Amino acid sequence: MLPRPVKPKNRAQEHRDKIRRRCFPGEDAWTGENEKGWFKAPRTLPLILSLVSSKQVSGKCDLTRVYLELWARHMGEGVIQMQHEGEHAYAAGYEGARGIRTWQERMKLLEQNGIIKVKQIGGQRYKYVLLLHPTAIVEKLRQENKVEVRWLDTYRDRQMETKELTFKARKKAKPGPKVVTMAPAKSSGARASGI
Repeated sequence: MLPRPVKPKNRAQEHRDKIRRRCFPGEDAWTGENEKGWFKAPRTLPLILSLVSSKQVSGKCDLTRVYLELWARHMGEGVIQMQHEGEHAYAAGYEGARGIRTWQERMKLLEQNGIIKVKQIGGQRYKYVLLLHPTAIVEKLRQENKVEVRWLDTYRDRQMETKELTFKARKKAKPGPKVVTMAPAKSSGARASGI
């Protein structure tokens, strides 16, 4: 297997490298370069976590550890292939038989609030989990009056700062089905005359 080509750093990356070397010499920093075992997440994730943990959404339960554990297992395309429930529960901080039940309760709340979608296969309730886009989550919860105005203003400001599209802009930008126009078949002289 050939090594991946190294992309040259842009000016902002080089500037942050200089700051790290000057201000934190010799420290082992997380840079993401040549790393394995990390996940992509929206820059608005901390705000989504605060929304998910709000009383309007989760009541007395804290859903953030379960939700963050799902994000940490996300490999792409929004889909998580679930493993053993006990493993997920433990990674989210819940141990033993009660831990699995607590984890299941929080998964159910995440699903009921439209934060995730689940697909049951056979007897496994959570075989596949779909992480819904943060803008879709915010829009749904906003329509259900579960989002405070101050939080929404902060979220929208962060969206602009990170250049994340709004829910409406994402819907408008989604490409429809690709329609390919096919040229009429060229007919030979024999076919054209009906022979």
